[in-house]
Amino acid sequence: MTHTVEELRSAFDAGVTKPLAWRLAQLRALRRMLTERSAEFEDALLADLGKNPTESQIAELGFVVGEIDHALKHLRRWLRPKRVSVPGALLPARASTLLEPVGVVLVIAPWNYPVQLLLAPLVGALGAGNAVVLKPSELAPATSAAMARFIPQYLDRRAVAVVEGGVEETTDLLAQRFDHIFYTGNGRVGRIVAAAAVEHLTPVTLELGGKSPVYVDGTVDVAAAARRIAWGKFMNAGQTCVAPDYVLADRAVVPGLTDALRDAVRDLYGDDPAQSPDYGRIVDDRQFERLTGMLGSGTTAVGGDHDAATRYLAPTVLVDVPENAPAMAQEIFGPILPILPVDGLDDAIRFIRSGDKPLALYVFSSSATVRRRILTETSSGAVGFGIPAAHLAVAGLPFGGVGESGAGAYHGERSVRTFSHEKAVLSKPLSPDTMQLVYPPYTEGKDRFARGLLRKLG
Repeated sequence: MTHTVEELRSAFDAGVTKPLAWRLAQLRALRRMLTERSAEFEDALLADLGKNPTESQIAELGFVVGEIDHALKHLRRWLRPKRVSVPGALLPARASTLLEPVGVVLVIAPWNYPVQLLLAPLVGALGAGNAVVLKPSELAPATSAAMARFIPQYLDRRAVAVVEGGVEETTDLLAQRFDHIFYTGNGRVGRIVAAAAVEHLTPVTLELGGKSPVYVDGTVDVAAAARRIAWGKFMNAGQTCVAPDYVLADRAVVPGLTDALRDAVRDLYGDDPAQSPDYGRIVDDRQFERLTGMLGSGTTAVGGDHDAATRYLAPTVLVDVPENAPAMAQEIFGPILPILPVDGLDDAIRFIRSGDKPLALYVFSSSATVRRRILTETSSGAVGFGIPAAHLAVAGLPFGGVGESGAGAYHGERSVRTFSHEKAVLSKPLSPDTMQLVYPPYTEGKDRFARGLLRKLG
């Protein structure tokens, strides 16, 4: 690992990654890889997660291509120095900020979206002018192998490296000195990453998870809301960090919402989702066992069928779920959706605030008061009114968590800034030397000037 990082650092120190032309060329090459090798990546995602090729295009390959196109269109503007006003006492002078690459960065990706969550951060890291080590997840082995095969064919090997492997390899990587570490995954490993980064005072971006709630009141079309909720929850078999984790519904809404979710699942995946080519599978046996252990958390109103041999777990809706049930004690990260009745908005806000700050919060209400109170009385990485998960597709919105759900953000310009240092630059001519007013020896006149300046600044 040391040799790999040292080679990348030598390339960075030699200035390989800094020219704008190099950055744009790498982004175009990355785009070419995703389009020319899309069939191979689709096959890998199908093997790892049972993803339908269309879903792979929407949520993985096409998503990253969109990020690349957005960066190619705007990167020159993002990198321009930004002028800053100068206090009158320092004039004549010019001040600006300049984005510079931080150096060699490490991107550690999870298994649930193994293309998107490895390559979307790479877009920002390359756009910022860094050398990059990519660590794909060993739990998506086919996709990891495809990355290791194709990335060296398309990107500059002097500045971009793929390291495959499991815990041992990741541990070795974390022992190296990086200039930024970008980790997507769970909070337990996030703490390990953060602790390792402290050794070198390396800044980190942590994209974690959390129990993202949905609130539904009686002011909306329940059937329309159920379709949106079912789509957001059950894509990728629920293995999505921003998927709705549980639903808080006004008590009178619960029966109708439950029925509507049953209809929505049928509309999306047919009478038997196990036969649907559009419905995925649980990634491995350990996750399958963890999820099936949650099925007893309430009464099964929809789904519940499962098959260990194929790691199939049906889209499932649970009702009569106690607040202390196993499904409410951790992020579900699978196709199980508990519905908990609440006595209105106050009760919902109380429940949301009683736990960790979620990665996202979704609200289905036509009430402006409800929307305003959710925004002002809760804290979350993002809020979606009327739709879950889709905020990731808006390149101008930062994506990230708060508190237990993460630290830092990316997408669009925010990605480039995440992997850059914003350098402050001040330029003042030697003549005329207006600084004489602040040089010693201090006189009565200079004292009056200093006190007057403080009053103006105050």
